[in-house]
Amino acid sequence: MAANKFGRYVWLVDLIRCHPYITFKEISERWENCGLGDGKPLPWKTFMNHKDAVQTIFDIVIACDARHGYGYYIEDAERLEGDAFRSWLIDSYATLNQVQADRQLEKRISFEQIPSGGKFLQTLLQAMRQNCTVEITHQGFGSTHATTFQVEPYHLKVYNRRWYLIGHSVYSDDIRTYALDRIQHVTLTDIPFQLPKDFDIHRYFEGCVGIISSREYDIERVVIKAHGWARKYLSTLPLHESQREIASDDESITLEFRVRPNYEFFQQLLQQTDQIEVLEPQWVQEAMCQIAKNILRYYKKSEKE
Repeated sequence: MAANKFGRYVWLVDLIRCHPYITFKEISERWENCGLGDGKPLPWKTFMNHKDAVQTIFDIVIACDARHGYGYYIEDAERLEGDAFRSWLIDSYATLNQVQADRQLEKRISFEQIPSGGKFLQTLLQAMRQNCTVEITHQGFGSTHATTFQVEPYHLKVYNRRWYLIGHSVYSDDIRTYALDRIQHVTLTDIPFQLPKDFDIHRYFEGCVGIISSREYDIERVVIKAHGWARKYLSTLPLHESQREIASDDESITLEFRVRPNYEFFQQLLQQTDQIEVLEPQWVQEAMCQIAKNILRYYKKSEKE
């Protein structure tokens, strides 16, 4: 499939998703000015072909409602918004479309770069598609040297600008997580494996913040109070899917979580600097206090020097 055709399909989905019940006349007018075509109206036949292609490729149905002036809309739009992968793909490609369509914007839009590791994505995706074991050479941050071993690739995940492979280590016989930027080499083998029918990535990371499945921690109710700028920041960008506001006043909001209080959860709390406080449970509160004391110790040491 030509890349520009794929871009057109994404453009159409993004337009109708953002403007429900838009008419064909309005779609055609938008097409003239979007920069992806030749500056001419969108032919009806081309529109219908694109609409069919969108359903085939993305499993997204573009429907027409005569009651709304024969406007077009995304059927079952809630399902699309709830599908993180498809939403991410459409959002990313829609932005890329606009940059490519208008080169004047190229230097006015910045993207976060993901560290090295993306070069292994194609091999890992092929292995997942064919259910083939891969042999990887990996060196974690805590290791002094790299080791080579076999992994059955289960899942790929992006978190904090890094790609991660979640898979079954043949050597240690357990499921582990590997950052792709710590992998030095990947080889596709001819050793098949069966993805366990009971493996569910959402259940695997249930209650977890970040990329580490911290089974040594139980899922607990954690309550924090956010002050100042953190009130609106956390309201619009939750720390975890379980976040729920349970109280508020003119100066703060109180948030409840159902999480495993792992290392990455504490990292997220610390990112809010002095704008949040932990209310419960007590051990999480005490752990945050100890972290604060450790940080303060560094600065007191500097003052003495």
